[in-house]
Amino acid sequence: MSQPHVSYSCGSCGYPLKLKSLNRITSGIGSQYQKTIRKGFISFESIDLSRFTQVNEVNCLPLAWGPYKTKLLCRKCGFAVGYGYIDSHALCGFQSPTSSSSSYKKIMIKIRTVQPSEE
Repeated sequence: MSQPHVSYSCGSCGYPLKLKSLNRITSGIGSQYQKTIRKGFISFESIDLSRFTQVNEVNCLPLAWGPYKTKLLCRKCGFAVGYGYIDSHALCGFQSPTSSSSSYKKIMIKIRTVQPSEE
């Protein structure tokens, strides 16, 4: 039995975020995928950035300490729905990382912040 394709909207205001189940990352279904689901996140390969406000969270830490993350907020109400993780190394905010969907290595959306939409 196949699952229908689902689009998601903001769980707070109902704004269509154009997150589509077709773009979910499910290739790693197994223990790692199940850990992510248990933590309350779903991963997407790509998103429509015009539906989000992005807030960079850059820390002045050694570059080897991990990727930088960008908080993704609903464009309409500002509700925090997830994070985009970037591998490019911005130095303490002096060099802004690119903010296109393709530059994100991983996009994590909190399950409880979205709802299925009729789109």
